[in-house]
Amino acid sequence: MAEAIAKQLSQLEEARKHVLADAVHYSAIIPGILPIIGSKAHLDIRRWGTEFLAEGFASPVLQIHAKEALSVQVLPLLRELLDNPAEDEYVVKSVVQTAASIYGLVFRHITNNPQNAPAWAEMAAIKSSILKRFDTAAVGVRVCCIKFVQRVVLVQTPGVITDPRRPELNEISLALVPRDHPLIPPPNLEAEASGLLDRLLEVFYEEKSNAILVDATLNCLSLLVRARQTISSKIISAVLNFNPLKHVQNGMTGKDKVLIKSMERTVRSFLMNIYRRSPTGPFAARIQQHVDRLASARLELFEEGNRKRGPPEPIDGLEGAKRARLGAQLNDRSNIPPLPAGPVSIAQLYTLTREEALKSFDVTLIPLDLIVKIALTIYQNVDASHLDAAVNAVRSRYLDISRQPPAPGPALIPVDPAYEDDDDYEPEYQPEPEEDEDQVRNRLEPSPADEETKPEADLALKAFKLAQPPPITYEEAESMGKGAISRVFIMMNRLEEPAKAQKAGLNRLAGSNFDREAWVTMITRLATRTSPTLPDNDNVEESDKGVLVRAQGHSLGDGIRETLWKYVVEDFRHRIDVAISWLNEEWYNDRIQSGAAGRAEATNGKPQGPIAKANYEKWTLKLLDAIVPYLDANDKVLVRFLGEIPDISQTVLDRVKNLARDPDRVSLAVKAIYYLVAFKPPAKEMAINALEDLWNNYEEAKASVRPLLARVRPSALVEAAPSAIKKEGSSTPASLKELTPTSRATESPTPQKTLSPNPVVAG
Repeated sequence: MAEAIAKQLSQLEEARKHVLADAVHYSAIIPGILPIIGSKAHLDIRRWGTEFLAEGFASPVLQIHAKEALSVQVLPLLRELLDNPAEDEYVVKSVVQTAASIYGLVFRHITNNPQNAPAWAEMAAIKSSILKRFDTAAVGVRVCCIKFVQRVVLVQTPGVITDPRRPELNEISLALVPRDHPLIPPPNLEAEASGLLDRLLEVFYEEKSNAILVDATLNCLSLLVRARQTISSKIISAVLNFNPLKHVQNGMTGKDKVLIKSMERTVRSFLMNIYRRSPTGPFAARIQQHVDRLASARLELFEEGNRKRGPPEPIDGLEGAKRARLGAQLNDRSNIPPLPAGPVSIAQLYTLTREEALKSFDVTLIPLDLIVKIALTIYQNVDASHLDAAVNAVRSRYLDISRQPPAPGPALIPVDPAYEDDDDYEPEYQPEPEEDEDQVRNRLEPSPADEETKPEADLALKAFKLAQPPPITYEEAESMGKGAISRVFIMMNRLEEPAKAQKAGLNRLAGSNFDREAWVTMITRLATRTSPTLPDNDNVEESDKGVLVRAQGHSLGDGIRETLWKYVVEDFRHRIDVAISWLNEEWYNDRIQSGAAGRAEATNGKPQGPIAKANYEKWTLKLLDAIVPYLDANDKVLVRFLGEIPDISQTVLDRVKNLARDPDRVSLAVKAIYYLVAFKPPAKEMAINALEDLWNNYEEAKASVRPLLARVRPSALVEAAPSAIKKEGSSTPASLKELTPTSRATESPTPQKTLSPNPVVAG
């Protein structure tokens, strides 16, 4: 029997190796082992089987859809094992862990398949059996039950739906369940989750807490606080009201102290993690106070003995009994060592101890804030007489050092008396012959022999000047510029989600907040306000003044503009504000450059250098051509773009009118053009002309344009009637009544002359 079981276990281990190598095999092996690990199997087989199930459903490499399909298949086995009252503790722990892993999967399966009532009945029975063991089972099983309850509360409370279009990617929560679900009504499940949460928090209100259960509960609650904001306040309040040090009492064993310290450390870690994630949250102040209170209580309770121990020997040189009996006074300098001979450092000047270990200790290893706390504590508790004695000792040392004579300098070299009268020698003046230029140059240049005989003073280190860097080529400069621009755009991508902006008004300073708007301002001005005088297609040459003239290719500004264009087009709906800011800068720069060129020409009578090319119109059309193909009928990006750019040209309006060729986007074109009529007076006349052009040339747009054109230019409708009459060969007074909005009010009782028996209504 034992050999057969050992052989079967070896075969099961081979199966485990296969699934660890490739998780795809779980789908075949788990259904295969379910019949052989039931409640009637040998204990070793049941232990191995339940451990394998817990390991498989907790594996991150197994696909979620495969786990969901397998979870429904293992429900009968789990219920069978839990219904056995004499089941092994190890088996029960593995079953509860498996149930905690599959509860959410079964919940989503029932949400999508409400007709599978037997599966939910099995899951409900498993949940009821686990909850019965929550308070009475062994500690190890209760820890697993706490994890199961945490999963139930997490699933049966509303979560966040990140993408309604892809429910398989959303987290499993009560938000996925329809309100009218026949098996799992949301109100009942949410009430059950609230009750289970209260049951989970009861561990903090017990008279005598179990440290293992408290630590397990805190570890499970951290996920609930992070994932479910609706119940986080309740959890944090319960933890703040829990004092893990209330169980401290005299005569505790070392094990009890370790358990209490473990609870205190877990509570402190739990609260500090919440505080770090939300340092300005509503519980931040209470958390900080509670943590400080726990730290001070821990020091008072567990380190009281260490703090109350006196020093191993008297620190003042006198025994306590003698001092009490004789009232002797301390000699201020009795324990202060003398200074060493020779030069003295500042550290030696202030060192008043004889301990060599203290002298060699590096104080810089201690953090500065800790040094400040230690120093303040010492100053508050030190004896005033001891402090005065130490200060006087340092003062006396300093005075002794200041009275010492200066150290003697190096010995002077004696001078030969034979050379003492050299200073009295005065040679006769003899004019030197004139030297030519080569002789002067040779005389001024030092020879190697002269350099070797220079005095040592001339060989001292002089001020070092870094040599000028070698000149870079235009290609290298352009590559460096592109690298700098790419780093700026990387920084802009990191700041895609700007914080809530504060309205600073019209007097604000652009780019002063170091946010995404500041980077956009800098990059747009770098693109638009570069020098416009460099030609674009000349050869690279260096002029007489050393000015580098660029070669074929784009200028720095054009390179930035091209990168800006790509940046906006990649996500134009969210980055349309960048495009608007950029085009406003382009329009402003074009106006400034054209105004400067006009003034120079008016002053001198001829143009001063090349005139800057107009970039606003070019890049406006390029941006419009890039985003128009991706617009739909309900897009508001086009209206905002046209409304906020500074200038509208006829070419831009022609691009917008071309949208009317698509029947699905006729309304978009009409809305955008009519927005210019209503809210952009400089472009109003062009926009009205565009509406009239749509009325005359685009059949699909007539129904949308007619009421707008009747409001802003009714004469266009009246003028269109005769042309339609001439084209069709017939018309009636009724047609003109329909075309003009005021025709009903001005209708004459006498009918007009009929041109044709067949009426034609234009438009």
